[in-house]
Amino acid sequence: MIAVIDYKCGNLRSVGNALHRIGAEYQITSDPAVIRSASHVILPGVGEASSTMRALQKDGLDQVVLSLTQPVLGICIGMQLMCRYSEEGDVNCLGIFDTDVRKLPGSDTLKIPHIGWNTVQPLPVETRHALSLQTGLPDETYFYYVHSFAPAICEQTTAITGYGVPFSAILQNGNFFGTQFHPEKSGEAGEIMLKNFMKL
Repeated sequence: MIAVIDYKCGNLRSVGNALHRIGAEYQITSDPAVIRSASHVILPGVGEASSTMRALQKDGLDQVVLSLTQPVLGICIGMQLMCRYSEEGDVNCLGIFDTDVRKLPGSDTLKIPHIGWNTVQPLPVETRHALSLQTGLPDETYFYYVHSFAPAICEQTTAITGYGVPFSAILQNGNFFGTQFHPEKSGEAGEIMLKNFMKL
């Protein structure tokens, strides 16, 4: 069973719908016992980093996430909260990924927030986990983004996207994974990625 963490900050319905489409058993919950006993955990989220971090901390869910040993997937702001620090709201985060979240540079041709489809380029295979979120997906696969901030590239980056600057599209540290894009809104490619997560 997949536990989808409910900390009142997110795209819970769209994540639940995507899991339903691929036949996954899941429960949306804020119960630490249910989260810890799940086979897989998803930390979704939409919103501003400092307020979502406070929401995660409110009932001690930040410590629950840090204690998890099963596969954990952070989506969008969920992944950003798993980083070290975010410029959005000047907030310290969970520190699972050893990188900072920075504001994307805008321009006349690159509007912020970055909304829409963009390609994800995997890094060389030797940098990836044996069972990867990217298994079965070709290079330059398109995924759906909605964000103004993104994690800088670091040693835990397994795939990148460029929008003004290159940034981490996918991060991994042990059993913790994160995507800056929304797999639950990314059609068939997103469903393949969620199935890959279920196999971890």
